[in-house]
Amino acid sequence: MLHIIDARTGDPVPARRGPTRVEAHVPGYDGTALRVLLVADVLARALEIGGTPVWSLLSAERDRAELRAGAAALGIRPFEDGRDSGPGAGGPQVIHVVAEGGSTPDGVRLAVAPVAGSPEDTDPGVLRLALLSHRRGLPVRLDAAAVSEAHDTLVCWRRAVAGWARNPSKPVPEDVRGELRTAWEDDLDVPGVLRVLRGVEASDLPEGARFETYAYADRLLGLELTRDLGTLA
Repeated sequence: MLHIIDARTGDPVPARRGPTRVEAHVPGYDGTALRVLLVADVLARALEIGGTPVWSLLSAERDRAELRAGAAALGIRPFEDGRDSGPGAGGPQVIHVVAEGGSTPDGVRLAVAPVAGSPEDTDPGVLRLALLSHRRGLPVRLDAAAVSEAHDTLVCWRRAVAGWARNPSKPVPEDVRGELRTAWEDDLDVPGVLRVLRGVEASDLPEGARFETYAYADRLLGLELTRDLGTLA
C-alpha cells in the first residue's frame, strides 16, 4: 500500500483504496508549479496502479491556460476544475499537492520543493525525467548538466527498450516488480524506481523481461519509454 508523508504533521499516511481526489494547488505558471502538477500526476498514477479510482483537480489563481498547456507538454494527464465534482467528492480521502510553504484546506498535504532554472527548447520528456530524478522534497536546479544527463538517459533507455522488444516477451520478475512497488509506495520515491531500472538495464535478465519491466515502470513514470519500438534497423 502506498504511504505518503503528510507535510503538515511529518507522519506517514496510508493512501486508502477508496475513491480519491488529488488536488494540485498552484498560484500561477512557473517551473515550480509545473513540478507540483507533475507530482500530482505521478501520485494519481501510483494510486491507479494500486486499484484506487482517482479524480485529479487543478486549483490555480491565474494562468490556467498556460498551466494546462505546460502540463500537457510534459505528458501530465488533464486536470478537472472545481472541488465538488468527481469520485470522492465529500468522501474520506483528499490529497493536496502544494509547493513548499503553500496553504490548503485541511487534509493530507504533499509539499513539493522549488525548481530553479528553465532551459529553453528542452524536450518535454527530458524535462520530465530531470524533474523526476529528485525526491519531491529536494530543490531541483535545471542547469545544462542536469538536462544533458536526463537527455542521455532517456535516449539510451528508449533505444534499449526498442532493442529488447525484438526478443520474445518474458514476465517481469517478481522480485523486480516488488522492488519497483516498494520504491514508489515509499512516499513516491521515484528516484528509487529509476535506480531499479538502472540495475535491470545492467543485469543479465532476459531482454524480454527487461522490456516488460521498463514498460511496467513507465505506467508510473510516463516517459514514453516504448516510443521508439519498431524504429531500429
